[in-house]
Amino acid sequence: MAALAPPVAAIRVAVRRALTGLPSAGPVLVACSGGADSLALAAATAFVAPRLGRAAGLVTVDHGLQAGSAQRAEAVATWAREAGFTPATVVRVEVAGRPGGPEAAAREARYQALTEVAGQHGAVAVLAGHTRDDQAETVLLALARGAGPRGLAGMPVRRDLAGVPLLRPLLEISREQTRAACEVLGLSPWQDPHNIDPSYARSRVRADVLPALVRALGPGVLDNLARTARLVAADNAALDELAETALAAARCSDGGLSVRALAGLVPAVRGRVLHTWARELGALPGALSYRHVNALDALITNWHGQGPADLPGGIRVLRRADRLAPVAVS
Repeated sequence: MAALAPPVAAIRVAVRRALTGLPSAGPVLVACSGGADSLALAAATAFVAPRLGRAAGLVTVDHGLQAGSAQRAEAVATWAREAGFTPATVVRVEVAGRPGGPEAAAREARYQALTEVAGQHGAVAVLAGHTRDDQAETVLLALARGAGPRGLAGMPVRRDLAGVPLLRPLLEISREQTRAACEVLGLSPWQDPHNIDPSYARSRVRADVLPALVRALGPGVLDNLARTARLVAADNAALDELAETALAAARCSDGGLSVRALAGLVPAVRGRVLHTWARELGALPGALSYRHVNALDALITNWHGQGPADLPGGIRVLRRADRLAPVAVS
């Protein structure tokens, strides 16, 4: 019996680990664009899931942004049916008119579609094919925009997607491994032209920045960037737990926050408390930035009678005596 190719084995082990960790026996869905990463993930899931007694389906999202996208999506679904996925579904989404840039709008539309299909089929998880290389790119982009620890933590292995766990089993698998696995398995991945379009920041990082870092610092830089994300994510989890407790202690009966309670917190925890509270008030998450949280913090730590802090979404917060409170905008 021929030995299993190492890339195929590594990806199957990663998928098995992800599926074994699920608490219930319901089906899982693979999000597959037809690219090498998601195709390798799908092939591994088609092998592993039945051996764990678990049903697996596949969803491919047609964003309608390129000529021939409908045909490519149907080709992925046809392959999935032949590979044993049930269901094997194509979902067409509308990206135009959504907030944010084209990448953010497409991502929002895609995740909404995945959530809906998961709900229709009672899926207990959705699997996405993001790799170690994607994680390294995410960390670099976060550094470039001056993101804090949340940005530097990159993509989590698991996150909640409107009540459905989104799992990323391949965050320790390289893009080179997914391509090699597809070649060994005789799969023909689709090459998305957006991935090499220099108008996208991620494409520039992929084509220019990461190769330059590898040349300058060696191939271990990709693993190190991904490891940084894991370490920062662990620290974030601990700080978020402290912030949750602190927020509960700082709440006032009228919905405001106690300045005295907030002033006694270390800055890393206080910033998280204010960020969470601002979102509770209705501040738009995608627009809420360090500048807004810093303005709230100044009402506590640099108080000199200033006016209210303005938050995205038309929300204003004012300090009144010993508390912070939202005020109506006329």
